[in-house]
Amino acid sequence: MSQPTGPRGRGASGNPAGRFERIEIESELPPPGRVETEFLRDSSRTILVRNDSPDVPFDVGLNPYRGCEHGCIYCYARPTHEYLGLSAGLDFETRILVKEDAPRLLERELAAPSWRPRVVGISGVTDPYQPIERRLGLTRGCLEVLARCRNPVAIVTKNSLVERDADLLAEMAADEAAVVYLSITTLDAELARRMEPRTSHPRRRLEAIAKLTASGIPCGLLMAPVVPGLTDHEIPAVVEAAAQAGARWAHYIALRLPGAVSGLFESWLEEHYPDRKGKVLSRVVSMRGGRLNDPRFGSRMRGEGVFADQIAALFETARKSHGLEVGGSRLSTEHFRRPGGEQIGLPL
Repeated sequence: MSQPTGPRGRGASGNPAGRFERIEIESELPPPGRVETEFLRDSSRTILVRNDSPDVPFDVGLNPYRGCEHGCIYCYARPTHEYLGLSAGLDFETRILVKEDAPRLLERELAAPSWRPRVVGISGVTDPYQPIERRLGLTRGCLEVLARCRNPVAIVTKNSLVERDADLLAEMAADEAAVVYLSITTLDAELARRMEPRTSHPRRRLEAIAKLTASGIPCGLLMAPVVPGLTDHEIPAVVEAAAQAGARWAHYIALRLPGAVSGLFESWLEEHYPDRKGKVLSRVVSMRGGRLNDPRFGSRMRGEGVFADQIAALFETARKSHGLEVGGSRLSTEHFRRPGGEQIGLPL
């Protein structure tokens, strides 16, 4: 392990040019010791996003923010910032677009006659409970709308701030309309600080599972991503800790390195764990058909080959030994009501 040389409290060390940019400016100056976060207004006119990926368990997602302060170096969503003319590097974690009208837009879309009640996934791209949410409360505002309408919601987060909304989530859970997954990649606090610098401490995420479960909110573990050669040995310990905290389900996703993420992750390994870089990357390549990323549906979440099979077997053994289920809670639309309208529950 080496001492980091990039900006303090950040996952990426630089700002590589986006894939759509024709000009890249390289600075000979060392990276600043601190990079402040800038928040920009997002003027989106809609808030619900459809997806048809067979790898994702919901077809409608909601993201109050674009970009994420958490700064997880492995985040598969980093390349989305390139569509904005920004970098997948530091820009992704320091230039955050805020959808200030998210709750109002959501209410309008749920009120539309064309809306068919279904599960809305919050955190399909970026974390809804990243630090700025504590001040802005946009995710809570959206949950208030979903709770009034009793439209089911599934949340994935790496932040214990989700505890704040236990009142709304418990109210929805009583009608089988809410489930929360805490994403825990490692129990090693130092590794977490380097790899996902502004997420909650692993211990706090476990406490969040316990507190939400005690409030009657069904919770699960998502170990995402599992980094071969770096965190895969922790699978039994992570699953055991989540089970003891009250998790009912457990899932994992193998490390994905799409687009610019591959270069950023390689640089991060060189900076923080140069002694493990070769091992980690060789295993990723082995799992991804000779490349650092395999975008094919069906294999991209798990990988293929010997190491992928070993991870799958280890996770399955740990899951079964602690009595955790595979499938998540089946959420209900039975109590759905349109904003200002009467109840019109429909089967999922």
